[in-house]
Amino acid sequence: MTSLFAQEIHLSKRHEEIVSQRLMLLQQMKNKFGEQDKEKASQIQAAETAFKRNLSLLKDIDAAEKSLQTRIHLPPPPELVSLETLYWASVEEYIPKWEQFLLGRAPYPIGVENQNEAENTIRNKAQQ
Repeated sequence: MTSLFAQEIHLSKRHEEIVSQRLMLLQQMKNKFGEQDKEKASQIQAAETAFKRNLSLLKDIDAAEKSLQTRIHLPPPPELVSLETLYWASVEEYIPKWEQFLLGRAPYPIGVENQNEAENTIRNKAQQ
């Protein structure tokens, strides 16, 4: 009988150790899940912050793109239009003279005097 009683005491102690170990493991699991929840919440917060930042950056990019688009489509300044018109008028004026030269049928079309005169004409028109 003492042997059964000793065995009962031993089993009771073993049971208490197992229950104690179980409680300790449950507490560790609870702590671990709590840490994981905190980490997950932190990751969610970081993702939300990044999402808001990305939206803000996209809005800034869209605004910059619209600003650049309006700058691109602005008409050129009148001085530039005037110079361009004078340039093409000069080209059209000298095409017949240069055409024969470029085809090898005539000598160089503009002499030093004529070239200076053409430059002066262009300068005078540009100043007007």
